[in-house]
Amino acid sequence: MLRGEEAVTGAESYYGRPVLKPPVWKVPDVPLYLYLGGVAGASSTMAVLAEATGRARLARAGRLAAAAGATASVGALVHDLGRPARFLNMLRVLKPTSPLSVGSWILAPFSALSGAAAASELTGVLPGAGRAAATAAGLIAPAMTTYTAVLLADTAVPGWHEAYRELPFVFAGSAVSSAGACGMLAAPEESGPARRMAIAGAVLELAAARRMHRRAGLVGEVYRQGRAGAVLRTARTLTCIGLGAAALSGRSGLARTAAGLCLNAAAAATRYGIFEAGRASARDPRYTVLPQRAS
Repeated sequence: MLRGEEAVTGAESYYGRPVLKPPVWKVPDVPLYLYLGGVAGASSTMAVLAEATGRARLARAGRLAAAAGATASVGALVHDLGRPARFLNMLRVLKPTSPLSVGSWILAPFSALSGAAAASELTGVLPGAGRAAATAAGLIAPAMTTYTAVLLADTAVPGWHEAYRELPFVFAGSAVSSAGACGMLAAPEESGPARRMAIAGAVLELAAARRMHRRAGLVGEVYRQGRAGAVLRTARTLTCIGLGAAALSGRSGLARTAAGLCLNAAAAATRYGIFEAGRASARDPRYTVLPQRAS
């Protein structure tokens, strides 16, 4: 048996085992699920606002991006679960105290509504019903954009739990910037509002991530070290490049393309980096034991 000090400061705990069992979620399934769900939710909001202000092309782009993102997000989740029946089983009961249960009940209707809106958009069939579905999806969209952050923060994984205050803002900013970037790419003639979305989202993401790293204390090390640290540094660089390109994109198609690609790559990298940071924190007992002793 290891002595107490060795158990806390070493790479392993008593009996050579970590205090927590690291998450068994797969890569790239879960990082893609986190990224695509965020893009889908923010794109749905963009579509509703574009429709309300008479920007038909931007509304179309938002509806299609929301449907594609939600469908692919469900696909990534089901692939991680192994069998579609496991996802359906999560819908048998709604447990308001369970973020996983609530998240399933957010994802399922949002995917159905956004899919119906996109189908109507592409076929021209039942346009009124399609607009109603898009509006209903837009009402769920804010929860769709951020519920995955709550789902991660509600676990015992130190890297995620210690960031519970800031993580929803990081995810929201990342989602808004990537959705705005999609709008810039898909509807260049009406890209003004999408460009402002991309800029606002990128600024929110950078500010929230900076605050998260500062407040995380000892556990914040996992966001600066190893693979997670390298990925998150790359994500910040891409976000800054995309932010600058978006600011210049009003006069340059090349800048608009660069902003769209960089901000979406940054959003995906941010999700993956946060996912890896959480797994790293679960493997090292210091991040579980020392914050509890200090509290």
